[in-house]
Amino acid sequence: MKLIGALSFILIFHLPIYGEPGTPDPIAAFPSRVHKFVLKNGMRVLVLERPESQTVSFAMYVRTGGLDDESGKSGLAHMFEHMLFKGTKTIGTKNYAKEALLLDQIDQAEQAGDHKKLEELNKEHEKLLEPEEYWRIYERAGGQNLNASTGYDFTNYTVSLPKNQVKLWFAMEADRLKNPVLREFYKERSVVLEERRMRIDTSPQGKLWEAFLAAAFVAHPYGRPIVGWESDISRVTRQDATRFFKQHYDISRLVLAIAGGVKTQDIQKLCESHFASIASTPSPEEIRIPVEPLQEGERRVQVEFDAEPSLLIGYHRPDMRHADEPAFNVLQDILSSGRTSRFNRTIVEKNRIGVGVWAGGSAPGERDPNLFVMGGAPRAPHTVQDLEKAIWAEVEQIQKRGPTEAELEKVKNNLESAVIRGLASNEGLASQLAYYESVAGDWNFLIQLIQGIRSVTALDVKRVAQTYLTESNRTVAVLRRKK
Repeated sequence: MKLIGALSFILIFHLPIYGEPGTPDPIAAFPSRVHKFVLKNGMRVLVLERPESQTVSFAMYVRTGGLDDESGKSGLAHMFEHMLFKGTKTIGTKNYAKEALLLDQIDQAEQAGDHKKLEELNKEHEKLLEPEEYWRIYERAGGQNLNASTGYDFTNYTVSLPKNQVKLWFAMEADRLKNPVLREFYKERSVVLEERRMRIDTSPQGKLWEAFLAAAFVAHPYGRPIVGWESDISRVTRQDATRFFKQHYDISRLVLAIAGGVKTQDIQKLCESHFASIASTPSPEEIRIPVEPLQEGERRVQVEFDAEPSLLIGYHRPDMRHADEPAFNVLQDILSSGRTSRFNRTIVEKNRIGVGVWAGGSAPGERDPNLFVMGGAPRAPHTVQDLEKAIWAEVEQIQKRGPTEAELEKVKNNLESAVIRGLASNEGLASQLAYYESVAGDWNFLIQLIQGIRSVTALDVKRVAQTYLTESNRTVAVLRRKK
């Protein structure tokens, strides 16, 4: 996750910029505003009170995502995220007792490949449904930004409500954790297949990114697409999704962050009354994520598509908790943040070799060792090879000389001033607190990261570039126009 986005929430306290004469450090003041408690079942809750706010934002993060898909069942975490909006035993149905029988019959017809029977059952099932009721309940209550997403490291569910509707959120979310009904599963599976076709199969950049990750990771599931491989998606069943929920949505893996017009003591009572009764029953089977072996030679992959050429270059790096994380953030911005960054100044504007040349500190996730990625597109008449050489030349300059002191201080100051300039919201605050608590294991990691960036030196940036950005640790993916 890019640091600037993660930091922007501090603005909500209207604190002065760190470093101005006579002003306090906003980072030092921030932790006292976040209240954390843990239920007996292991669910973690973070609350930030803003008495002046008339709204409340909720971010529920589950520490499960694409990493946790079983082999041969890629895309299941993403598929389950879709299904949690289908309702419960009381939401989304006119008669759950009748519906439950039909759902079992639909499963049987699907497994038997009896399409005629399946069509008949689906028509009968539709008569019992209250489509989109989950969404409509929130919308009628004034809900905004109702959304969910699945990453490699997590799955999240977010919404903002007027502060007089806080109890509604607890009733709705506790119900779908206790009583989810995976209705219209096979219809939704078709929706996900179409989503894959649009985002990957018919997208040149989607195809390039998929091939790039598959080449970079030979063992670790970061090499699989979050949406899943088509052959896996088409075979997944409702029973698979039910097992996934029982194994990976254990209450101890949930983090809830709330920001807005609430009081912590009230939230704690609501959590106890709605979530404490959900027992933690971790799977007896240990969830083991394969460890990516050391890369010992450059890897290259090429994708042909009827599109303009482009380039991706990635280097294996440690996970977000590593001591080099702050230096990676600074290196990323030195290379590609703003008009005065090295990539923009030299490759884009001066030599006009490429367009949209960028660097990203961590991809595709942060929970486990991942990639430092660079990319862009060549500007005609230059080629992808010309762009790759130009990018490498800039990397070599950092490796040999490091950033200048003026350059380093500018980037570090920009990272902090972006906190103040950024647009803050309850939504952003809740999501960032929940993200770091879930993925890093402690929301305070964010504070440590900011403090770490303040202490990054030119030698740190130079060392990180020398250590990780090496030819033998490199994966290169090229998109070329199909002949």
